[in-house]
Amino acid sequence: MRSTLAELGREHDFELLEVDIGGDPDLEARYREWLPVVEIDGRRAFVYYLDTAAFLRQVGAQSRA
Repeated sequence: MRSTLAELGREHDFELLEVDIGGDPDLEARYREWLPVVEIDGRRAFVYYLDTAAFLRQVGAQSRA
């Protein structure tokens, strides 16, 4: 997912915040079984697989081209 999001970020306008859960027991307990996971506005949107078209619709991304 990371590489897909990086590629999308070069082509579209959206803000991405990557969180490293390592070393945080609360985050590890909450997310470990769901990794990789993408949340949008605090809600789980994609787990294991990123549907790029659905992601861009959900974030309302604008093309940089």
